[in-house]
Amino acid sequence: MSTPEEARPQPVDVPLIHINAPAESTGGCGDGCGCAEGDEVYECGLDPALAELLAEAGLDPIQVEDIAHLAIAEDLDGGVDVTTVATVPEDAVATADFTAREAGVVAGLRVAEAVLSIVCTDEFEVERHVEDGARVEAGQVLLSVTSRTRDLLTGERSALNILCRLSGIATATRRWADALEGTRARVRDTRKTTPGLRALEKYAVRCGGGVNHRMSLSDAALVKDNHVVAAGGVAQAFKAVREQFPEVPIEVEVDTMHQVREVLDAGADLILLDNFTPSETEEAVALVAGRAALESSGRLTLDNAAAYAATGVDYLAVGGLTHSSPILDIGLDLREASEAAV
Repeated sequence: MSTPEEARPQPVDVPLIHINAPAESTGGCGDGCGCAEGDEVYECGLDPALAELLAEAGLDPIQVEDIAHLAIAEDLDGGVDVTTVATVPEDAVATADFTAREAGVVAGLRVAEAVLSIVCTDEFEVERHVEDGARVEAGQVLLSVTSRTRDLLTGERSALNILCRLSGIATATRRWADALEGTRARVRDTRKTTPGLRALEKYAVRCGGGVNHRMSLSDAALVKDNHVVAAGGVAQAFKAVREQFPEVPIEVEVDTMHQVREVLDAGADLILLDNFTPSETEEAVALVAGRAALESSGRLTLDNAAAYAATGVDYLAVGGLTHSSPILDIGLDLREASEAAV
């Protein structure tokens, strides 16, 4: 079993890039969070302590704030929360608890906090009960927020949409990580992510004990079948990338042992074994003998994960972590007046 420390998500070196910022900008939290980059100054708007927590987790506070604003703007659609405005007194204040409805691994608590914080314009107090990456049980309170009742209810769904989504990814990833425990193999994600939410969804994978593949098309090369067709062969495709981008890590997808030999001789950093059986994978591991990292893809299920891991591969690529994981059911409950007074 993983220790609590091992279960926590590990930061990654991800460039901070503000959505819709000038191409030459490199991000940063702005004066509101105590930092600036070059001549560009961004006003983050989030609480500096919260922004720091997000940055420590490998998330861009400005991007998180942008996503929060987009989610709220989509929900309000230029108007107001008509149900809440009609039923809740303007000066009412309440405490709400984010509570797990089922067992799983939680991810995105600080993101949910950020969503609520941009809606809660007056009093806003939080009590953090667990951290991202923690295994939680049904009925467990994860985060408590005290603010204007109207604001809490207006931001409820946007915060929960993100929190439930990310926690579902973390929960699914943890199942794979547990299945691989005791082997050298690590489960990792792909670029099959929700547009605009890649950084958050890949963060959720880390919360669940997985590791990230490339974050974008520019930070690593992955030569796939269509590149091979376009280049006239797998070795030719590899050499073309190496010549034009000599410093970029290159992974090459292969589907035969002959191609394994080709790209190994060419000097590939990582070889993706596409739809290999466990026995074929074991043969490839023996052939490569540590000269390149190996990743299995296709045919992978939780039932056969251990068999693939036992072959000695380094990674199992599972696109379903981000494109097919069900949400983790989490709710937000206003405390009764008697409970809030205690």
